[in-house]
Amino acid sequence: MPRYEFRCRECASGGAPETFEVDRPMVAASDPATCPSGHTDTVKLLSTVSLGGRSPGGRSPGGGAPAPAMAPAGGGGCCGGGCCGG
Repeated sequence: MPRYEFRCRECASGGAPETFEVDRPMVAASDPATCPSGHTDTVKLLSTVSLGGRSPGGRSPGGGAPAPAMAPAGGGGCCGGGCCGG
């Protein structure tokens, strides 16, 4: 289930912890959230996620199979492959 991060405007102005997380289904992603202190003046934050890449030796961080290679640069996409004349 996705986890969404929110910031409480009232808690931020009062010195309390101002961010909190809520686990909810994607269909409820845009629903308002009440902070743990009971305030309703909250805003959903844009969270970023970074997933692991390669580790030394070409193995994935868990030591399993080698990490997949990155696609070569210059292929596909608008103006990346030259097919649109750009």
